[in-house]
Amino acid sequence: MTSPDQHSSTSVGIVGAGAMGRGIAQVTVTGGMTALIYDAADGAAAKAQEFVSGMIDRLVEKNRLEADAAAEAKSRLQIVDGLEGLADCDLVIEAIVENIEIKQQVFKSLEAVLSDDAIIASNTSSIRIASIASACEKRDRIAGMHFFNPVPLMRLVEIIRAPETSDATAEALSDIGKRMGRTPVAAQDGPGFLVNLGGRAYTTEGLRLATECVASPAQIDAVMRDCCGFRMGPFELMDLTGIDVNFPVSKIVFDGHFHDQRLATSPLHEALFAAGRYGRKTKAGFFDYAEDGTQSGGGTAADHVTDVKPPARVILAEDDPELAELISRAGAEVIHADDEQSPIVCAPIGEDCTAVAVREGLDHRRLVAIDTLTPSDKRITIMTAPGADPAARDGIAALLGSLGLAVTAIADSPGFIAPRIRAMIANLGCEMAQTGVASPDDIDTAMTLGLNYPQGPLALTDAMGPEIVLAVLDSLSAITADPRYRPSLWLRRRALLGLSALDV
Repeated sequence: MTSPDQHSSTSVGIVGAGAMGRGIAQVTVTGGMTALIYDAADGAAAKAQEFVSGMIDRLVEKNRLEADAAAEAKSRLQIVDGLEGLADCDLVIEAIVENIEIKQQVFKSLEAVLSDDAIIASNTSSIRIASIASACEKRDRIAGMHFFNPVPLMRLVEIIRAPETSDATAEALSDIGKRMGRTPVAAQDGPGFLVNLGGRAYTTEGLRLATECVASPAQIDAVMRDCCGFRMGPFELMDLTGIDVNFPVSKIVFDGHFHDQRLATSPLHEALFAAGRYGRKTKAGFFDYAEDGTQSGGGTAADHVTDVKPPARVILAEDDPELAELISRAGAEVIHADDEQSPIVCAPIGEDCTAVAVREGLDHRRLVAIDTLTPSDKRITIMTAPGADPAARDGIAALLGSLGLAVTAIADSPGFIAPRIRAMIANLGCEMAQTGVASPDDIDTAMTLGLNYPQGPLALTDAMGPEIVLAVLDSLSAITADPRYRPSLWLRRRALLGLSALDV
C-alpha cells in the first residue's frame, strides 16, 4: 500500500453502512481521503451517504468545519454497487455483523478483487483477527481497525495485530487512523482486544459487590461518580450500553481467556439479560427509566440519612493520624482507651470490619470502618460488621455528615466499594501490561479515550500506590479465598521494588 503521508489520494473502502460504517466514512472524508461505501442491502449505502453529508453540514452549522472544506469532504464520499467497485482502494474496512462465517466470506471476496498491496481491516469488537484472516491467502495485510461508537466523537482507534500481520500493515493503519483524527493504540489480537478487555473490571466488580449484598447499584454508582471521578457508575453504564451487549461481551472475554476468574461476571448480570431488562433501551435494567430518561430504583438510596446526634467521643481502634484528624475536624473527642460505650472507628486497608474486630479484639457491635483511601470531598463510605449496633453506625454517619459530606453506609466488605473496584481496575491493567496486550502507555490512553475513565489503570495504580493496591488485593484474596483477586505479577513486582506501574 502507498504510504498515506506521501499521497493525499488514499481511498478507503467501507463494507457495511450501519452506524459504525457511516462514522468511519465521515472521519475518512473529513480526514482528506476518499470513502467508498458498499452495503449488500438495497439502498443502505445511499442512505449512509445522505446521512454522512448531513452530519458534515451540521459541522459547518456549528462552526467546526469551513464550508469549502465540507464541500470537498462530501465530494470524496462515494457509493458502489458491489465489492468489485472497491477494487482500486488502498484500504478496505469491514464493518458488518459480528458473524465469523460472514466476515470470512467477505474477506475472501475482497482478496479476489483488491490489489496485492491493499490492506483489509475489520472493525470487529469481539472476533479474533486471526480467525478472520485464516480464510485469506495473504494474511500479512489483514489487521483489526476497531473504532468506537459514535466514531466522529470517540477519538480512539485500536490497531490490532494478528500473528501474521506485517509491521508495514500496522504502521499504515496507524498513519491512516491519525489522518482520520483518531488516536491509534497498538493491541495484540485476543478476546476483547484492549478496551473491551480492560473495561471488564469496573462493571464486574460492581456486580460482585451487589451480588454479595454489600451495597445497592445506587450506592455503588454514587461512590464511583462522587469519589472517583467516573462519569457514570458501573450499573448506569451497563444500562446505557445495553445488557444485551455487555453481558455477551463479558461472556466472550471470560471464555476467551480460559475462565480467568478476574474477568468473571455474575448471575445477577445474566438474570437481567434473561429477563430482557436491557437497560435504557427497554426502560428497565438495573434501574427503571421514564420516557424522559429519568432514572429511578436501584435499591437502597446512596445517602444514609439519620437524625441521630453525633457522638461526643470516638474511640480510635488503631493509631491512625489521618483518621484522628478527620474525627477531630468533625468535632468529636478522639480517645484511645475503650470506655465500653462510644463508637469505635478504624480505616482498614483491604480488610473488613470483621477481620479488624477479631485481629484487635474489639467490640464488633460498636466498630465502624471509614474509607480514607478514597477522595472524600463530596461523599464518604462507612461500613459495619454483622450484628453491629445501628446507633454506632448512625452516630458516625451524623458526625461525618456535619462536615458537609454525603455518607454511604454499606455492609461488611474487604476493600469497601471504591478501593475494591479501583484495585481490580488497576490489577487488570497491570495484567494486560504483563501479558503484552499493549504497552503501559497505550493501555492508559485506550482506557481514558475509549471508556472516558478519569485515568488509565496504570496511572490509577500509581495514584493509589502499587503497595496499597497489592495490600487490598492480598487482603481480598486472604479473606475470600477467591482467585478473582489474584494480583498480577506486574503489580506485585513493582510494589515490592518501589517502582511505578508504568515502568517496563
